[in-house]
Amino acid sequence: MKIVSLVPSITEALFDLGLTENEIIGRTKFCIHPQDKVKNVSIIGGTKNINIDKIKALQPDLILANKEENIKEQVEALMVDFKVIVTNVETIEDNYYLLKNLGKILHKEERAQLFNLKIYDILNQSKLENTVKAAYLIWKNPYMTVGSDTFIHKILSEIGFENIFKDKTRYPEITAEDLAEADVIMLSSEPFPFKEKHIEELKIIYPDKKIMIVDGEAFSWYGTHIAKCENYFKELLAEIHLMQI
Repeated sequence: MKIVSLVPSITEALFDLGLTENEIIGRTKFCIHPQDKVKNVSIIGGTKNINIDKIKALQPDLILANKEENIKEQVEALMVDFKVIVTNVETIEDNYYLLKNLGKILHKEERAQLFNLKIYDILNQSKLENTVKAAYLIWKNPYMTVGSDTFIHKILSEIGFENIFKDKTRYPEITAEDLAEADVIMLSSEPFPFKEKHIEELKIIYPDKKIMIVDGEAFSWYGTHIAKCENYFKELLAEIHLMQI
């Protein structure tokens, strides 16, 4: 089966499930994992600006898209000529069924189940003893955060953080003043590439708060990625624990 993936985390999952460059024939420029393998796969544009002609030339048997990451009209245009599966992952359960279904389609059920078990194991072991109020920022100018109907929110909740914007949905715009309630302010490494200088900017307003850069992939990449984040979550929670002492 020849597959084009329009979703970075799904591209990673396909390789993790055992597919090769001969089977994954197209990817977006944001599909960066696993680095040694994706470099051999044709780039068909970005997640939001797919090159439909390039995809047509590849003649895939299956295209994998995502409701949130891809543009509806572009995906619908591909549906005219190709079999397209549109995924939608907002919860840990959604992620479980994403892998289960990919395993079924690709005849990799056993491997998919091993990843699911590993993910649940990691999330069960990675828990704060006491809930910590957190704000998770994904963008600057304007600041944007995450509401309760996002995968990031679910991961935060799973490991013991209370999202102070849980009463909001999707990715609302906020101001620096809205962060006052948070015990910890997390600046994600993606999609906006927050750096140390952005910590310093917020430190001017909140000199006593814990403000830190976090690995955006660990919180937002669904599929198999969480199965590789065991050490990251352990180190993150250990750092938060020191803050509470």
